[in-house]
Amino acid sequence: MSRRLTNASSLFLGILMLMFGFLKFFQPFRGWFAIQIQQSHLPHEALLAGKVTEMMTGVLFLLPWVWRTLTAKRKDELRLAACLLLLSQMCVAIYVHLQPGVPASVLPLGIKPPIIPGTVLLLALLTGLSVWKRLRTEDAQ
Repeated sequence: MSRRLTNASSLFLGILMLMFGFLKFFQPFRGWFAIQIQQSHLPHEALLAGKVTEMMTGVLFLLPWVWRTLTAKRKDELRLAACLLLLSQMCVAIYVHLQPGVPASVLPLGIKPPIIPGTVLLLALLTGLSVWKRLRTEDAQ
């Protein structure tokens, strides 16, 4: 992936994750998320942790856009950390989608197959690999 495409995907992922994390504090998203956690047999603590880590991931993706004094290497390190967090979050989201007790009505767009988390996972993986390769190339020089 080119630097321009990597930057665009990190901006998209940052806005997406910050927005989804923020919306989960308000109805009807709060109720839907609570049902997802309960029906997936995840611990109750996952409610707050899920919301906060989604917002934190979004902030990590967006930080390079607002903190102009960061070096290119630091920006890439933030993006890589955000990608790693997002990969783990999307693995949990796929797990939730695959649980038979979680109704489609409480999932994004009412889609039971994990299409949305799978797509976000793939985008995070492509972005993370691109950033990781760039960091390795810079370190080798």
